[in-house]
Amino acid sequence: MNERRKEPRIDKIISVKLSDSEFDILTETKNISASGAYCPVSKPIQPMTKLRLVLLLPVKKNRSTQIKKISCEGVVVRLENINDNAKYPYRAGIFFSTLSDADKKSLRCYIQSSLK
Repeated sequence: MNERRKEPRIDKIISVKLSDSEFDILTETKNISASGAYCPVSKPIQPMTKLRLVLLLPVKKNRSTQIKKISCEGVVVRLENINDNAKYPYRAGIFFSTLSDADKKSLRCYIQSSLK
């Protein structure tokens, strides 16, 4: 099976807030790329649901780690029911639909540095 993803994906935990007009979910990524994320969620979110996301990306700068706040919009492209966790029984695949070039560059740098 050929890999369809254009961006490398890494298994990293990054704090994220998902929200729309009806809910806010505080969670963390299971994996992430510059084009999307896979996150545990506490409630089912239907595919094609548009979300606002805030990612707290740890960035190394001058021998210390700082948090870069990335705000963007995304769309749920996949939802899975995982019964192994009562608090977060679902996993959502989210495509970043609006992400600034600067934030995409920051994500790519973070991912590349994690691949080394």
